[in-house]
Amino acid sequence: MNTSTLAAEPINPQRIYAVLICDLVGLSFGPDGKPDPSEVRAHIEAKGGRFHLSELGDKAGLERGRVHFFYQPDLSTREELIEAAADGRYDAVIAAATFLPAETVFPLAGVRIGAGTGNMGSRSWGGGSGEGGTAVLMNTPGINSRATAQMVMKATLKVLPDLPVDLLHERVAAGAFDTGRELRDFPTEKLEGKTMAIIGYGNIGREVAKLARAFGMRVVIHARPRHRDWVEAEGFAFAPDLVEAAEGADVLSVHVGLGKQDAQTGHYANAGLVGADVLSRMNKGAVLINYDRGELVDVAALGDALDTGQVRHAAIDADLFRDASTGRLSGPMLPYLDLVERHGARLELLPHAAADTDHRSRVAGAKQAVDQLFDVICCKSVTNAKGTVPPGYLSLGATTPPGIGPVTADHLLKLTSGECSELADVCDRQSRLWKTLSDTSPTERGRIVAEQGEGLVRLIDRFCLLAEKLNLRGPYQ
Repeated sequence: MNTSTLAAEPINPQRIYAVLICDLVGLSFGPDGKPDPSEVRAHIEAKGGRFHLSELGDKAGLERGRVHFFYQPDLSTREELIEAAADGRYDAVIAAATFLPAETVFPLAGVRIGAGTGNMGSRSWGGGSGEGGTAVLMNTPGINSRATAQMVMKATLKVLPDLPVDLLHERVAAGAFDTGRELRDFPTEKLEGKTMAIIGYGNIGREVAKLARAFGMRVVIHARPRHRDWVEAEGFAFAPDLVEAAEGADVLSVHVGLGKQDAQTGHYANAGLVGADVLSRMNKGAVLINYDRGELVDVAALGDALDTGQVRHAAIDADLFRDASTGRLSGPMLPYLDLVERHGARLELLPHAAADTDHRSRVAGAKQAVDQLFDVICCKSVTNAKGTVPPGYLSLGATTPPGIGPVTADHLLKLTSGECSELADVCDRQSRLWKTLSDTSPTERGRIVAEQGEGLVRLIDRFCLLAEKLNLRGPYQ
């Protein structure tokens, strides 16, 4: 679905709408040496909106009949955000990694650039679950799925295979190595045949699974029972239990999100999900990758596992905030810092950057977020809703980039008659060749294969390419 086509109705000419953008919407650098938001600015202005490189001042002085976006990517601490947005002056917000405290107020909507919404804590929509509020909570699923999945594999390849590339480079560059005599002193392993356990079968988990399989790894996925048929249909092993998924794993990667937040305690359902019981079931010297949310891992249990060598390497990606005036640190990365003194070389800590490796993905996500807000304001329609949709709004379902996420009825309905014809022709020709082989005696099959085997394989390849191109592979939703 192209949400940009939905914002066609003019907004109320007497209304003024203000939207806070509190994260970067461009990751490449402009002429001023700073991350450049110009692509998103042009998109906003092409839709009739206004882009301001400032905070919201006197709202009454703004041009009426417009949606005004205020770009404030340096807001980060709880105190800064509450000061900026606790009074409801902004109607909506676009965020990526920034955590929005419950005290922030956005009467209309919030959009997260990315999938998980655990950082969207505003009470306006009921916190990160989007349940029970009066405003709309949305996300942009799939936008950064491939970027995150590729970073997961990069973290894996840093440790497995375990060839000391830097050391070998130094010795070769210095002319201090003899392949014949010394290469045998550097045995290594390959990823092929090792087991990757993936917790979660969302857009990111599925992309990680596909990459791991491309390296010849055995992939085990723990997900909701309703996903079992599709997990197995794609050739992955399904584990109904989290501990069972970790059994014998060489790498464990987490992609489930924080889950629902308890209104009384503030505790997230999946906090501490990866604890001692899970870590102990992995192979000795396994790798843990948490490029989801820092809170998902029991940090004390991870420290113990690093102490014993049960986990040889941990790659963690989580928010870390630093108060500019006091230097005080906060965020879910904070407890991991206590492990650095003992295990620094065996840790790889990123400041929630794994999904931000791709400028194009961030821009695409920001543009989609802008489109979704225009839809809410102009059409009262909601795409990619999280949690409940308040009364008076029309939910348009979910949309993801091509090739990401499940196959939907929309994918099938959008096939042209030509595409349907080509698929039918490829399937029909395949069917006739398979029927010929089925009906031929074993002694005659050699002749059929010699004459038509190449054509059959070409038809199989053609069907697979068409299925990928038309987004027809994966679970059906």
